[in-house]
Amino acid sequence: MTDMTAVKDALRRQQIETPSWAYGNSGTRFKVFAQQGVPRTPREKIADAAQVHRFTGVAPSVAVHIPWDTVDDYAELAAYAVDQGVRIGAVNTNVFQDDDYMLGSVTNPDPAIRRKALDHLLACVDIMDATGSRDLKLWFSDGTNYPGQDDIRTRQDRMEEALAAVYERLGDDQRFLLEYKLFEPAFYMTDLPDWGASYAHCLKLGPKAQVVVDTGHHAPGTNIEFIVAFLLREGRLGAFDFNSRFYADDDLMVGAADPFQLYRIMHEVVRGGGYDPATGVRFMLDQCHNIEPKIQGQIRSVLNVQEATAKALLIDTAALGEAQRTGDVLGANAVFMDAYNTDVRPLLAELREEMGLHADPVAAYKASGYYERVVGERKDGQAAGWGA
Repeated sequence: MTDMTAVKDALRRQQIETPSWAYGNSGTRFKVFAQQGVPRTPREKIADAAQVHRFTGVAPSVAVHIPWDTVDDYAELAAYAVDQGVRIGAVNTNVFQDDDYMLGSVTNPDPAIRRKALDHLLACVDIMDATGSRDLKLWFSDGTNYPGQDDIRTRQDRMEEALAAVYERLGDDQRFLLEYKLFEPAFYMTDLPDWGASYAHCLKLGPKAQVVVDTGHHAPGTNIEFIVAFLLREGRLGAFDFNSRFYADDDLMVGAADPFQLYRIMHEVVRGGGYDPATGVRFMLDQCHNIEPKIQGQIRSVLNVQEATAKALLIDTAALGEAQRTGDVLGANAVFMDAYNTDVRPLLAELREEMGLHADPVAAYKASGYYERVVGERKDGQAAGWGA
């Protein structure tokens, strides 16, 4: 039998980081539909992120993206976040939007462009120092579109050299999280295409280099929970970027496309000890799309992660282990499915009320009047979006 008190205690400790860029106008390569009331400044993004934490109680940090969230005084921005009831989380680098990076950033054939990209990465570590952030998120669009365009092995040498320089710059309590992506915008060959490449680079560098698993960055049919289990076993899973995909890197609300996959992932997280905050595994959202209201979309994603986590915590591990040991295939699957098919919404509503929160965070947010207020306050000026 599952100890419901222990399940509630575990859920109280959950922390899910939301991304600053999810609160601005964003969309697809084809169109960005502007919305009313979106933030104009990094401060306003943080204020919106604070609303997600206010109504869910489990989103106490917000990731920033440089240069999209550039300010003159990062220590002041961190202090403002604390005043809003949250803190600055991961610092995300951007070496994919400048025209100079058309042929790559740290793997570019031009050494001057490689130096420019590395300088940006190192400057982001300075921002970590100023904000108290522990995590530097690295994602590279570097790759090639045509066979023979550049030498694959040489590009790996350049990547290794840049990562080593960043690693050397990190403080004792800092680390970098190395992302990967199968394709886009490089369509023939991506320099960091999968978890194996990311893991190999991290393994060579040391314990301050960890892999981040973005749930939208894999080939169709990839068993992501295997990747999670493997990296946890090796002590190299640093974080998740949670979102949903139907076809590619769709960046939809997590759990929207395949909630069963999210449950399976969270089971491996719990099974592998990654849910314990001491392991350092961070649960982050990385999503921004066209049509959902920004704050509500983030709240909904947080709730989806909570629900998947609650179901994973409800698995009767003793019964599952016994069925696995005795080769009871159907019995093991039944135990696994029993937890997934449990409606955990009443449990989570009860938990929120025990935490002094409204049982329904979306309804509470909608009733708060926050959206109507910021629509009026933010009607002038330039709304934040991709690149701003």
